[in-house]
Amino acid sequence: MNLTGKRILLGITGSIAAYKTIDLIRRLIDLGAEITVAMTRSAQTFITPLTFETVSRKKVFTDLTQEPLSHITLLENSDLFLIAPATANIIGKMASGIADDLMSTLLMASPVPVLMVPAMNNWMYENPILQRNKEILEEKGIEVLEPESGDLACGHKGIGRFPETEKIIKKVIEILKKKEDLSGETVLITAGPTREPIDPVRFVSNRSSGKMGYSLARVAWRRGAEVTLISGPTTLKPPVGVNYIPVERTEEMMKKVISSFENATIGIMAAAVADWSPEISPHKIKKNGGTLTLRMKENPDILKKMGDRKGKRILVGFAAETDNAVENGKKKLIEKNLDMVVVNDLRDEGAGFDVDTNKVTMIDRKGRVSELPLMSKIEVADRIIDKVIELKRSQNLS
Repeated sequence: MNLTGKRILLGITGSIAAYKTIDLIRRLIDLGAEITVAMTRSAQTFITPLTFETVSRKKVFTDLTQEPLSHITLLENSDLFLIAPATANIIGKMASGIADDLMSTLLMASPVPVLMVPAMNNWMYENPILQRNKEILEEKGIEVLEPESGDLACGHKGIGRFPETEKIIKKVIEILKKKEDLSGETVLITAGPTREPIDPVRFVSNRSSGKMGYSLARVAWRRGAEVTLISGPTTLKPPVGVNYIPVERTEEMMKKVISSFENATIGIMAAAVADWSPEISPHKIKKNGGTLTLRMKENPDILKKMGDRKGKRILVGFAAETDNAVENGKKKLIEKNLDMVVVNDLRDEGAGFDVDTNKVTMIDRKGRVSELPLMSKIEVADRIIDKVIELKRSQNLS
């Protein structure tokens, strides 16, 4: 691990875990990084600025008036803004767009990647408001490193513990390394379900939330790609920076995908497309005290059409399975002419539809199988993009 020449702005907020950043600073400096520290007023009640000036061997910033335009100049001279520890307060401020002190103003102005490392009581971390604020940050491209579970300073046991130094450093290196590794690529991503109308008020669909596809779009854009996201109906906000195209029916998605794929270098098809569509009644179907029979026709196979015309482009498909997941995934890989298939076994707890985590198996054309443990969908997206870049480089060498 080498961080020589990397400049990190370290923001410290008012958590008792602030003392742990002393070791973090030492380790980052040992790896070659240059560290500048900024502190909130509440952080200074736990540990003094002098301590961090001694460890970082640099001036510590605590106030907007300390130096003219410090909220701009500090960022201009940084490759990464690391908030560790990050309190519920600073997460809430950033999610709400509040900039009333040095730290929150730095966050609002930051043009560089931001990594937040929360540390707090488990009740606070599990609060739905905090979780929603965290989601808002992630939607805007800010990385949030999940805290660990264990004994907390307050005497509780649960999630909210400041991660170990090595875990934070690993994430820092990952972000700095991946900053622009998709630069020059045009990535097409599909997400969410499609809806097939039955009558003017009803439709056939599935349980897909779109979270996996939106995470992929967010990660691809953050890593330098030009991203087009074609999405079926979801409750999610489009990720910042992407070209967002909303669709509803499978045929509508197919038309948009085929036209957009012409200019793409990579296609990642994470949408859960409806395989069948019913005959549409022009009027609302009324109950008649009996049963209802729907006549269904097979929808066009978008992934197969893309596989037939992909040429030298990288094409990734998804397979959600309930039986023989890996075998069915391999079959789909061949039949659709994919470079890689990402398989979900829906029987795995915490994987699949409408959750924030996923557990997948990646299979490429050479038969290599990579099984990932349960992790957040953002982390899964990063691992999928890692593999796509590996496939792209391998293709360029051949």
